[in-house]
Amino acid sequence: MATAAQGGARIPEVSDELELMTGEAVGLDLRPISFILRAAGAMIDFVAYFGLWLLILLAVTSPWLSGFFDEASSKAVTLSALVFCLVVTPTAVETLSQGKSLGKLAVGGRIVRDDGGSIVLRHAFIRSLTGVLEVFSTLGGIASVTALLNGRTKRLGDLLAGTYSQNERVSKITPPVYGVPLELLGWATTADVARMPDGLSRRIAQFLRQASRLTPDARARMSRSLATEASGFVSPLPTVDAELFLAAVSALRRDREYTGLSLEAQRLEHLRPALEGLPHGFPER
Repeated sequence: MATAAQGGARIPEVSDELELMTGEAVGLDLRPISFILRAAGAMIDFVAYFGLWLLILLAVTSPWLSGFFDEASSKAVTLSALVFCLVVTPTAVETLSQGKSLGKLAVGGRIVRDDGGSIVLRHAFIRSLTGVLEVFSTLGGIASVTALLNGRTKRLGDLLAGTYSQNERVSKITPPVYGVPLELLGWATTADVARMPDGLSRRIAQFLRQASRLTPDARARMSRSLATEASGFVSPLPTVDAELFLAAVSALRRDREYTGLSLEAQRLEHLRPALEGLPHGFPER
């Protein structure tokens, strides 16, 4: 999510360690995946790749194919299959899917470069080759220690390749719905609030969402400016703080418009049989 500075206001939403600055000086909130989720994804990938190697071994040692290989050939095929399953296959999967794998799909992660871009063959090969040592040879021991000591849960292969696992499953944030402030409940029962222009309504709504992240001076200045614009659509004007006035006007317009839409929907539902029904005696065709 972007952070901006306007009129002395800065909206800090992410820590500097997790914030990526683009060339246009816009901060992007690119969250790394947690250690628990990354460990779960690595276990899924381990089972998938190791299981593929076992299937190849079972096929080679089966009665239908065992006659074509002597002892030396069987060892060569076994070693080649191991390299294929632990290095070639992960490299191909992450390259073709741009950082995805079976485990990462399950936990909602994706391998990206440190600058947030998609990885290429070089990154995937370094990660897969290093993974033989830190993941498969030590059952994830080296990878776990390295990830726990790193702010972005990077394993050794990520440090060498310049990558990290990005969290792509961000939970939806449901904004809270506020009512009329208590100080203005009496005023709201008799207040006349006309419909405001869409642009002004959007700016008021954006200000109320971001007010807590603005500096005090910018917050007071913006609230006074918006309250001056909105006062032409309100009668009578209450003698309260500008921000309280905007919150009351916004909540009052929202509630009244919702009530009007609900009544309209009820009337249409009541008239639905007459609007959609056939005339009396008209044949059903």
